[in-house]
Amino acid sequence: MELTPIYPTAIGLDVHQRQITACAITSDADGQVLVEHREFGAFKRDRRALAQWCAARTPDVVVMESTGIYWKSPYAALERLGIRALVVNARHVKNVPGRKTDIADAQWLAMLARAGLLRGSFIPPEQLRHLRLVARQRHKLSRILTAEKNRLHKVLADGGVRLSAVVSDLHGQSARAMVRALIDGQSPAQVLTLASRRLKAPRQDILAALDGELSDDHRFVLDQLLEHIEQLESRIRTFDARLLAGLENHDEFLRLLQTLPGVDRIGAAMLLVEIGTEMEAFGSPERLASWVGICPGNNESAGKRKSGRIRQGNPHIRRLLCEFAHAARRTRCGLQAKYQSLAARRGNKRAIVALAHKILRIIYFMIDRRDYYRDSEVDYEAMMVERNAPRWIRMLDRYGYLTASV
Repeated sequence: MELTPIYPTAIGLDVHQRQITACAITSDADGQVLVEHREFGAFKRDRRALAQWCAARTPDVVVMESTGIYWKSPYAALERLGIRALVVNARHVKNVPGRKTDIADAQWLAMLARAGLLRGSFIPPEQLRHLRLVARQRHKLSRILTAEKNRLHKVLADGGVRLSAVVSDLHGQSARAMVRALIDGQSPAQVLTLASRRLKAPRQDILAALDGELSDDHRFVLDQLLEHIEQLESRIRTFDARLLAGLENHDEFLRLLQTLPGVDRIGAAMLLVEIGTEMEAFGSPERLASWVGICPGNNESAGKRKSGRIRQGNPHIRRLLCEFAHAARRTRCGLQAKYQSLAARRGNKRAIVALAHKILRIIYFMIDRRDYYRDSEVDYEAMMVERNAPRWIRMLDRYGYLTASV
């Protein structure tokens, strides 16, 4: 099969952990095609040499597969020299069976690129790529924090303390003070004095929940767990500050996203570093949803619709969207009505995924139009009148308009 070239010069890169194989295909003025192969290492000096080798051939396009995380460093080296690089999905460029070598892979990439048959994946700007590291590490810490909190709960239960049965949040200010007092060896009656007056449970129930059989080993483990939890919380606050400081120039988009039910400032920041602020890179909400992997899959044969399960995509965005959906379904808004209608027919999990898909489409238009969220179930005019009517009436009365009308 002969592919009609669109670009005169294209370079394909087959990227691995220790080696990068490059293939440059160039057409000269006489129409002759020149194929050149070169191998580079994966260290910094090798990546710099690779970028200079590519720049010397003035390529119209450079392509590489999204191989794990190994493509990131060569991509950054090319980006610094102003070379247009495309990172393509490996599923879209499978080579011919029986011809699997690094040189063949690089040449096949270059051939497809010359013919214009490859579409690059979305790669955010360098600043957002760096902030992705912060956001994703912050998520790792939050998962560890959740596991440690659950472990603390289990150790308390193992020692006969049922504090979680009488407080809604075992790690609230009042509950944590009581746990710390139990670790210090205070009696249940002494610990009860630390209970907040806002706790709804009767005092005798709280006292009974605090009366357990904590051994010295229980207290030792609880002390280490609580210390680790507080360290993790401190680190997460540091990551939050770093992330928000890096997004100071995007404060407008953070404020827009926070108008959506279920989205707080940190959630908006973690989403923004994943999808960026320029929706032209995706072209449509459908393409964005397909890239994230949150839209229904297509699997139809002989007129029969088979599994419509979602495909693999960006797991970080999908997790954030599902968290937003869980929060939105508890909020009085149009998204809650959407969830309720879907859950009755499709069940909770599928309704959450469908609601996450809807939220992503809304986010696309919010960012693209630079506009805040308007809920279909909320009468904003009535809300504004209810909020401001007392002040308006006082001002009208002060300046005599109400008396004059009477």
